[in-house]
Amino acid sequence: MEALRRITRRPIRSRFVSSQAFDPPPAAPRRRVVVTGLGMVTPLGCGVGETWRRLVEERCGVRALTPADLRMDGFDEATVMHTYDQLTSKVAAIVPCGKGAGKFDEEQWLQSKDHRSTSRFIAYALCSTDEALRDANWLPTEPEKKERTGVSIGGGIGSISDILDAAQLICDKRLRRLSPFFIPRILINMASGHGPNHAAVTACATGAHSIGDAMRMIQFGDADVMVAGGTESSIDALSIAGFCRSRALATKYNLLPQVSSRPFDCDRDGFVIGEGSGVMVLEELNHAKERGAKIYAEVRGYGMSGDAYHITQPHIDGKGAILAMTRLHPNQVDYINAHATSTPLGDAAEANAIKSVFSDHATSGALALSSTKGATGHLLGAAGSVEAIFSVLAICHGIAPPTLNLLNPDPVFHDGYFPLSTSKKMQIRAALSNSFGFGGTNASLLFACPPT
Repeated sequence: MEALRRITRRPIRSRFVSSQAFDPPPAAPRRRVVVTGLGMVTPLGCGVGETWRRLVEERCGVRALTPADLRMDGFDEATVMHTYDQLTSKVAAIVPCGKGAGKFDEEQWLQSKDHRSTSRFIAYALCSTDEALRDANWLPTEPEKKERTGVSIGGGIGSISDILDAAQLICDKRLRRLSPFFIPRILINMASGHGPNHAAVTACATGAHSIGDAMRMIQFGDADVMVAGGTESSIDALSIAGFCRSRALATKYNLLPQVSSRPFDCDRDGFVIGEGSGVMVLEELNHAKERGAKIYAEVRGYGMSGDAYHITQPHIDGKGAILAMTRLHPNQVDYINAHATSTPLGDAAEANAIKSVFSDHATSGALALSSTKGATGHLLGAAGSVEAIFSVLAICHGIAPPTLNLLNPDPVFHDGYFPLSTSKKMQIRAALSNSFGFGGTNASLLFACPPT
């Protein structure tokens, strides 16, 4: 926490540009961007090391949903139980909380002097950001360095549980009890508040867009260092009920939670809602080299598109996904972390898109493909950033992580084109991370081995 505060304590000084017409300077070469720090809070554990270890060991972070998980603090027990009984999906991927290694310490991040203004999705972002900054060893004290450090952290939904509690106060005619911090607690941009500042809200592509936009801020000179990622905490009664009503969630495996998220499998029937945060420290290449920073990978590309085919469903041929991936000119990609959420239409569309873009490379068996949502569930606005970190770690460790619960692959897979069902040790020169969201928004990130 203190590491984060040292960076965010000083406000930015304004810089003004004359409004008079001027000829733009000659275009400078785009600056190269690298990853120098990683931080995560996920259903597999709190911290990058714990999460990655459990992922490659083929562990699962999905468990049974309980009435206490609905976060209906302002409601009586009868209402909570009635709400729980009506939910058709009763599984979730929940961040483990408590003391000790691999646990999210609520007392540290939610019970501080600022806890009244800090909702859970903001606390997850603070925790993962603190880890990423320490990992990058980027704890500047000089004002100039602080001003050249920006933040790009977004979220998909925000704190719906706070909105639900506020609505109950209205129903109970107790509006005077509404917290003065209600608005700050639900604003997505409250997780991002320093330097060149950005908060993307693009549904389940949020985390990927946040990283891609941060990369461009560095490329074009707006910052030298960016803290970038996504955060989400939407395991609550209203969010789950909304996704249940849209028939997006898994319902067939309520009694077998750990097999309920099954990307690319014929028996998939919806995604498992999850929560967490993933944050990267991105840095201009020469800036990182000059201070002797360790470099995990280079960010080599960022493709995005919006197909607007349907408010929730993708085009069966994956046209939007194809456009996002082909914007990257993906040569020499060895591993793809697919968006595949375990929905019948979405997984098939992405599989078709990958096969279309990579053609013979996909069917030759040389291209490793997996969806890590079998282990983590779907983290919504945080999914893209967490999976981008998985892609970077796959390059660093030479391990492609598995797709859990893949017992009967979708018929779209054939001729040697199959997702991994177990971890695979292999050289990974470049990794592609896909993220797609409701409304037809799509993002793809390309990472490569660190430059020599």
